[in-house]
Amino acid sequence: MTDNVLNVVLGLVASAISAALGWLAQAVRRRRRIERVRRFFGLPAGSECLIVVNRQPASTHAKSVSRSDVYALMELAALVKECGSRAELVGHEEVRQGLGNKAEFCIGGPASNERTAAHLTSRLPGVAHVPAPDTLVLNLAVGDTEFRHVTGSDPSGGQSFVLIARLQASPESRPAFLISGLTATANRAGVRYLVAHHRELARRYGQDGTFALVLRVVNPEAYGPDMVELAADVTAEAQQRPSSPAAAATAA
Repeated sequence: MTDNVLNVVLGLVASAISAALGWLAQAVRRRRRIERVRRFFGLPAGSECLIVVNRQPASTHAKSVSRSDVYALMELAALVKECGSRAELVGHEEVRQGLGNKAEFCIGGPASNERTAAHLTSRLPGVAHVPAPDTLVLNLAVGDTEFRHVTGSDPSGGQSFVLIARLQASPESRPAFLISGLTATANRAGVRYLVAHHRELARRYGQDGTFALVLRVVNPEAYGPDMVELAADVTAEAQQRPSSPAAAATAA
């Protein structure tokens, strides 16, 4: 074998080794990433979880679900599938089990989801939904702060809010996630934020931590669920019963 042929062979071998090492490194990174996702959402491979479906408040049919909520459910189902878990879709009035046996995702506020209402009452008593004077949409109140829904007819283009929360009774139990929006579009925005920012949330609150955040959905009639910003971290306030029934301050 001549020196030129030997050099070519050695070059091919080195390239193959480099490609194999690069593929292995990427595979390890992907595995670590998916393991972090599984731990945060309580979705180990092969496990089961509940996706608790709300009803459409404006409909007279008990099984009616709004289009935006269906899209939110689809995005959650994709997350569950990526983790190698299985999702069971359950109507909000059909769940009869405790918190922590399975990972759980509850879509919708307490007016459209009985399971959300139960979790708020037992775990986040500082959260309430209060009537608004000029709209059928309820406002969100946490502690002494009220986050007011503004319709699209307002010169600002309007705004809505969604509470996203992670509840976990103990490190050994599975978490429950609440996505409690004032509208179906806000629900979908909350799901997107939760999926997109889970690494940041895990770093801030821990893989087993409890948190409650209020997100502002900006001009939802024009931008849908895409324009979202953090309005407030209400973790402490949400877990305490308010000192007065009425909210004293208003979120901008």
